[in-house]
Amino acid sequence: MQAMDQALAQMIERVRAAAADHTPLRIRGGGSKDFHGRALQGEVLDTRVLSGITSYEPSELVVTARAGTPLAELEAALADKGQCLPFEPPHFAPGATVGGMVAAGLSGPARASVGAVRDYVLGVGLINGRAEALTFGGQVMKNVAGYDVSRLMAGAWGTLGLLTEVSLKVLPVAPAEATLRFECNQADALRKLHAWGGQPLPLNASCWLHDTVMDAGVGTLYVRLRGAVAAVEAACKTMGGTRLDNGATAPDWAACRDHTLPWFAARAQQPGHALWRLSLPATAPVLTLPAAAQPLVEWHGALRWVQAPAHAGEALCAAAQAAGGNATVFVAASADSSSASGQFDPKSAALAQIHARLKQAFDPAGIFNPGRLAADW
Repeated sequence: MQAMDQALAQMIERVRAAAADHTPLRIRGGGSKDFHGRALQGEVLDTRVLSGITSYEPSELVVTARAGTPLAELEAALADKGQCLPFEPPHFAPGATVGGMVAAGLSGPARASVGAVRDYVLGVGLINGRAEALTFGGQVMKNVAGYDVSRLMAGAWGTLGLLTEVSLKVLPVAPAEATLRFECNQADALRKLHAWGGQPLPLNASCWLHDTVMDAGVGTLYVRLRGAVAAVEAACKTMGGTRLDNGATAPDWAACRDHTLPWFAARAQQPGHALWRLSLPATAPVLTLPAAAQPLVEWHGALRWVQAPAHAGEALCAAAQAAGGNATVFVAASADSSSASGQFDPKSAALAQIHARLKQAFDPAGIFNPGRLAADW
């Protein structure tokens, strides 16, 4: 504990000095998500010195861990008690941390069914741009204290403050699981998912992809069910498809989560292509994509990954907006040496003002991760 207190004190002093000198700081844990964002600037402020699970109450479904705690370590501790982070946070690479998980705000295949990272954040400890150590929220399911600052940190990418500790709600591992496979094109897959979504089925995750080698160009839909044994077994009988072995599919779902499926790896053969993330209403139809690109569809139709060159961005954004969503570059094209190639949709004037006020309130000197989310902060 004394070592942790000393490490925290050193970080506070470093933030105070950086604010006084207007020295940019780049907050970094394991660096597993360095590929994402507009730029990586500033002196590295490594959070891994703040490591360890400080409190875990399995009966209360609450765990608290320091920001630099390896995500794998936390997941192993939960698994030992038959519990999990149901939103399946992606690792992308070894060394992912708990603080990075919250800061990135990214969720895995089950997100559409169980909720996002922010829905499980109960409280956070952080150091703001004035070098003040603050605590928001707590270790209870309900905490009413004005603005929900804890959840505000999810997806902020460290631009509002340095996370030092996180309290999370966890859930028991589902008693039963099954993965079903269906051969169908994208339109049929979306129709199936929409129909199932209106029924009392234990849908947990889905993935449709088009693989000219594995599925002869037809397309394959994978649907994962999780829940009570009786519910899963009944769904398997009514939904049809081919039931796959859980042991064989578990690595594939993890690969989908971490973008190591062959579909994602194929982009290496096209260095001029970026990985685009299209966030859409689940009911959105098949989109007309540039260059006849075939997407990988997750979240029951609400998340669609597309590999396309940067110059296709205007068409992708227009297609996504017409469907009621948005498109962003998730991984820039490897042939593009510009670190600012992570294109984000322009914010509305009202939203830009809210972001600016938050930044001014939490980081008035603008020292935390400058340029990571926007060119101006």
